[in-house]
Parts: sequence; structure tokens; C-alpha cells
Amino acid sequence: MKKKVTLVMLAALILTCFKLADAQQPKKVPRIGYLSSRDPAGAGESTRSEAIRLALRERGHIEGQNIITEYRYAEGKLDRVPELAAELVRLKVDLIVVSAGLGTILAAKNATKTIHRYGGRRDRSGQGRPG
Repeated sequence: MKKKVTLVMLAALILTCFKLADAQQPKKVPRIGYLSSRDPAGAGESTRSEAIRLALRERGHIEGQNIITEYRYAEGKLDRVPELAAELVRLKVDLIVVSAGLGTILAAKNATKTIHRYGGRRDRSGQGRPG
């Protein structure tokens, strides 16, 4: 009888330790990748990125506190877009938001099949939205 009580207490202690260890794990901060073929200072681009920040803030997500946004701009050099998309994948972002055109959307689509993508424009190839 004493052995059973000791085993039950030991099991309870172990389970409590696991629960405490889980509670001490830092919470994963979501990461968003923002991919654009444009220059960040270009017409409309700062408005787009600010609109994303505002929408996130309205939903309780504060950049740098409980969400991280990784911005990547090709600055008009379209040959850089696939490399920047691959970089966002390596950073293990949870979502890729794509701005500025079909080529950028397709580069994000080709870079990953597992990360969700959202493109602000329709895919004009007739295949629907690739995000």
C-alpha cells in the first residue's frame, strides 16, 4: 500500500514538473514575411506596409512585441525576387504577404508549398490566386 502511494505521488510530481516546464517555455512570436518587388520609398509602397501595420495593430498585434514582420524589397530588380522569397522561407515565417505583381506572387509560390501566402492581386494566368 505504501508503495502505491509513493508511486502515485511520484507520478503526480513528475506530471507537475512537466506542466511547469511547459509553462516556462517562451511563447512563439508569429513572423510575417512581406515581399515586394518595389522600392520601399516608392509611390504607394510605404502606404501598403503602413496599412498592414495598422490592420495588425487593430487586431492586437504590435510589431516587435507580439508579432515580427520581416520586410524584403527587390527595389525594382525583379531578378532578386526569387532570392528574397527563399530568404523569407529560410527565416521560417508563418505567412508571406506579397505585394506588387504576379511575378512576385509566383516567386513566393515557387519558394514554398508549406507557408501560407497572400497576394494582393489576382493571378491573371487563370489559375486563381496562388496564395
